Amino acid sequence: MDNTTKSKTTADILRKTLALVLAGGEGSRLKDLTQWRAKPAVPFGGKYRIIDFVLSNCVNSGIRKIGVLTQYKSNSLIRHVQRGWSFMRYEAGEFVELLPAQQRVDKEWYRGTADALYQNLDILRRHKPEYVLVLGGDHIYSMDYSRMLKEHVSSGADVTIGCIEVPREEATGFGVMSVDDAFKVVKFTEKPVDPEAMPGKPDKALASMGIYVFSTEFLFQKLIKDHDDSESSHDFGKDIIPSVIDEYDVLAYPFVNERGEPDYWRDVGTLESYWQASMDLCSITPELNLYDRDWPIWTYQAQQPPAKFAFDDDSRRGKAIDSLVSAGCIISGASIKRSVISSGCLIHSYTSITNSVLLPKVEVGRHCRIQNAIIDKGAKIPNGTIIGEDREQDAKRFLVDENGLVLVTPEMLGQNERFTR
Repeated sequence: MDNTTKSKTTADILRKTLALVLAGGEGSRLKDLTQWRAKPAVPFGGKYRIIDFVLSNCVNSGIRKIGVLTQYKSNSLIRHVQRGWSFMRYEAGEFVELLPAQQRVDKEWYRGTADALYQNLDILRRHKPEYVLVLGGDHIYSMDYSRMLKEHVSSGADVTIGCIEVPREEATGFGVMSVDDAFKVVKFTEKPVDPEAMPGKPDKALASMGIYVFSTEFLFQKLIKDHDDSESSHDFGKDIIPSVIDEYDVLAYPFVNERGEPDYWRDVGTLESYWQASMDLCSITPELNLYDRDWPIWTYQAQQPPAKFAFDDDSRRGKAIDSLVSAGCIISGASIKRSVISSGCLIHSYTSITNSVLLPKVEVGRHCRIQNAIIDKGAKIPNGTIIGEDREQDAKRFLVDENGLVLVTPEMLGQNERFTR
């Protein structure tokens, strides 16, 4: 490593970094939640979209050159990014630039995460970054990327991969990094049956977070080589990373808090994980702190009045316990427990909602009982509806997963008027 590299300040590194957010995934495991929208556009936490977390991480970390690569049913995602993330000043070298699939190369759509970057090589070269930070647009977490970038530069690595400690028995669903004592990656295994343990931690494995830092010229060379490989699936995790481990310096960067413990990171790729991450927010002291003024989660939200709770009779009291209730909501004589109620919802009298997630603009009629459910945006629940108590009856009308979690969409209720989700 030369003295020039050693002397680079964090500000220098951030100024020369381009972040690329991969936001084109279909998210099919979220079932009907992604019927009309891309996974990163799914609402989360009452007022946000999933993509807001990675974009907020970039801005809060000091990264102001950001490209968002879109493909699958991207209308609502593009609209949200345009409305919520247009405060950057391009003339000052700041931007959030949308990069939809344009068939720029070989008249093909994006065929994988690596191919998505390859098809935009001319655009990437135009920005002349020294480092490229590749990020997934569909995870929930708060992370200071500047620390990872600084570690990448100071180590002289060709690639640095963000990783999280997970119990070995849970690592079978991830790409697992095998590392030596210096956290140099010696092997990468995609969804192993028997995940390799971390050095000194026999019950833990190191899972990839889908976060990569590349030195730019190295990345460009590997993208071109991967494109020319007819046997490749053109994916970072499956192709690019395994191909460079033996010959190049690949470093694992553990995502830990100030106590050295694994920090909060969730892949909300299934209905169960999406619901559980939402329930995490209802904890008395949630691991993901949405109230940290030093690390705000930015978003777009229409101007709405404060949430309102009406009536104070014994049998008709508007209340919410251990719950998040967003702006524009009216809780009219209803009881909410351990639930996330998104913006613009209307909950009528004598209704109870427990352990559930309501997306924006849901209306729930009188005398309803709802538990362990996800209600999609704009659904109107008729008076007297019971959800989450009888699995067999729920399955006749809605989607019920293997854990008994119920997903309700407007289409399932026969409300077929479509609007952008």
